[in-house]
Amino acid sequence: MKITDVKTILLTGPCTLDPFLSESRTLRSAAFIIIETDTELTGLGETYAGYFFPEGVPPIVDFFKPILIGNNVDDIPELWRRMYHCANFWCRVGLGAIVLAGIEAALWDLKGKMEGQPVYKLMRDLWSKDFPLTASENTGIPMPAALPCYATGGPSNYPLHKLEEKIEFYCSLGFRGVKIGAGSFEKGKGFEIPNEPNAAADFEAGKVRFIRERFGDDLWLMLDAHMGNSPGITWGLETASAVARQLEPYNLIFLEEPLHYTRPDLYAQLCRETTTPIAGGECLTTVSEWQTFINEHSFMIGQPDASFTAGLGSFIQVAGMLASSGQKIAPHAWGAGGSQMQNIHCGFACPNTIILEVAPAYGPLHSEVIGDSLQMKGGYILPPEKPGLGITLTEDTIRRFPFIPGSGEFNSVPGKILTT
Repeated sequence: MKITDVKTILLTGPCTLDPFLSESRTLRSAAFIIIETDTELTGLGETYAGYFFPEGVPPIVDFFKPILIGNNVDDIPELWRRMYHCANFWCRVGLGAIVLAGIEAALWDLKGKMEGQPVYKLMRDLWSKDFPLTASENTGIPMPAALPCYATGGPSNYPLHKLEEKIEFYCSLGFRGVKIGAGSFEKGKGFEIPNEPNAAADFEAGKVRFIRERFGDDLWLMLDAHMGNSPGITWGLETASAVARQLEPYNLIFLEEPLHYTRPDLYAQLCRETTTPIAGGECLTTVSEWQTFINEHSFMIGQPDASFTAGLGSFIQVAGMLASSGQKIAPHAWGAGGSQMQNIHCGFACPNTIILEVAPAYGPLHSEVIGDSLQMKGGYILPPEKPGLGITLTEDTIRRFPFIPGSGEFNSVPGKILTT
């Protein structure tokens, strides 16, 4: 089997069918990469770059395409090394590496189909090879029967009765875990988030206390501050620390991204100042970028994204490095259906995964790509069974959701205002 072509498909569709998330975001763009061969088999992957800068994906895929044409998928790590080295001057971190994640995912999807294996089983072989001391003392990695998951809820819809309805909706879908955003969002008013330390701490603690009183301690609860990509203000260490300390009594699974990623040392200091588990990493694009944060012990829980962190192989490297430091992972997943399944497979491949992120009530760019490959039972995700990543992209889906230029998400600033 030889690779004959590598194509990019850009799409735009409903961001979600979740009525609460839809209040803040109506459309999403997505970038899929298709690898064709001289057989009936194809590979499909997604790069999370398609959610932010879809227009930038096709030329980068075309740049890498000649490296893959005529090759097979016997040695995917070698193909990845060739692509990464070819673009070494501009792909060491950043957009080039993010696009590589989608290309490499398509290669693994193709290999899984060729071998009749779900991708996570192939990735577990990589883990056992690269991190043998974490593989149950060289006796093999025990396979979890299922992994807990949570509904990624986006902003905290306000007033509080609206937030209560939001969480009730997620529980009605079968979720036992929910992640909500810091601050508040009211339709017509937009986002509001306190920045002064005491005000921010009081607001977040009051909100979480309300949730605990209404839903109890059995709800797996997470708070996402979104400070790695904040649409408004960005907390400093004093505010992040005040919030984290005041949340300590409420048994959060984690507090996500309470700081920007420009200062791994401040993340490390924050971890020392609170018992609230600090999570982050979705904006880190390569193993080398992660290395600094791992060396600094910047996170208690790492959140690599298999459609953003340079590829599935890079995800395994990051997760293994975190495991070697005694740390857990909670894979990030907010791309479309390909991104979702890439992170599900990587989550099952890594024995230090504690919980999976799942888009609740997802829209057609999830559902039509995933089909029935994602199964949840009792708040837990079951291991995928289909060969490859278990994703498909039909001509009908491509036809019905044509790409709308400018539909990628960004932070609005004077001169460039997000309208979708």
